[in-house]
Amino acid sequence: MGSRLPLFPEQASTISVEVDHLLYYLMAVSIFFTLLIFGAIVYFAIRYRRRSDTEVPQSVHTGFALEIIWSVIPFGLTMIMFGWGASIFFRERRPPDDSMQIYVVGKQWMWKIQHAEGQREINELHIPINRPVKLTMTSEDVIHSFFIPDFRTKQDVVPGRYETSWFTATKPGKYHLFCAEYCGTKHSGMIGWVYAMEPRDYEQWLAGGPTGSMVEAGAKLFEDLACVNCHKSDGSGRGPSLVGVYGSTVKLAGGGIVKADDAYVRESILNPAAKVVEGYMADMPVFQGLVTEEQVVQLIEYVKSLTPPKPAGQNTTVNRAGLPSADGSTASGR
Repeated sequence: MGSRLPLFPEQASTISVEVDHLLYYLMAVSIFFTLLIFGAIVYFAIRYRRRSDTEVPQSVHTGFALEIIWSVIPFGLTMIMFGWGASIFFRERRPPDDSMQIYVVGKQWMWKIQHAEGQREINELHIPINRPVKLTMTSEDVIHSFFIPDFRTKQDVVPGRYETSWFTATKPGKYHLFCAEYCGTKHSGMIGWVYAMEPRDYEQWLAGGPTGSMVEAGAKLFEDLACVNCHKSDGSGRGPSLVGVYGSTVKLAGGGIVKADDAYVRESILNPAAKVVEGYMADMPVFQGLVTEEQVVQLIEYVKSLTPPKPAGQNTTVNRAGLPSADGSTASGR
């Protein structure tokens, strides 16, 4: 039924079946009470109509049992809706730790997509099946909404912040991608396709793309912007060392603390004076308008790769920016 009726797109992700089952429940409850209420209205209108101008209706006092029943039953049904919907929502908001990371930037009127391996796409998204995919999304201009009906996933994309969504495709195929938020005169043309592929086919597709990864692009950008002059790996620069900072708790000037996640790193690049690290001055230049959203996510991926040096006795190589890389190899690939 799901593939034949336009109301029910194909179930092509792990969460789509659960979402549809909840939808069927909501529809069944709605149809049942619609028929019950309108049937009762018609019945009472006929049964208790005034038959003459002199007729005076009798007062009828019912017990509390009926009132309790028609209060408790709807309450129970709505609590099932709430609990069921909340469980699906929380599962959709928590991507697995081993999810494949893909960055999405919305712009009037296109979707710009970057894979960690360096592959870029516009209005197309290639993914492997049976593997969790996490999308980290932002917008360059207005609010957009990333919507894949067959995966039952839709997430508003807001300028100035990161939104996340994830899914696991279960069937190879070509699926519609829409913007579900009116974003301007050409909103209807902001469409694309998602290609769910067998893992081996996806690897072949990746092999045909660029050779440089996002980490490598971020390392080059880190050097081109002269970030390495201040953010030295030994902490002797004018700015704090970025080695191991991602995912850690950062103490701020004034006594506050913040977790170094994607949003924090982005804000530190575009508006560094917003959250100044304890012990440092607010003298970092503002890069708002100097780097694109695609370049920001490249820098974020590079910062993620900067892990602390390996214990003594293990070889640690240094990348071109003067910082140890995630796996001991050069982050710039050179």
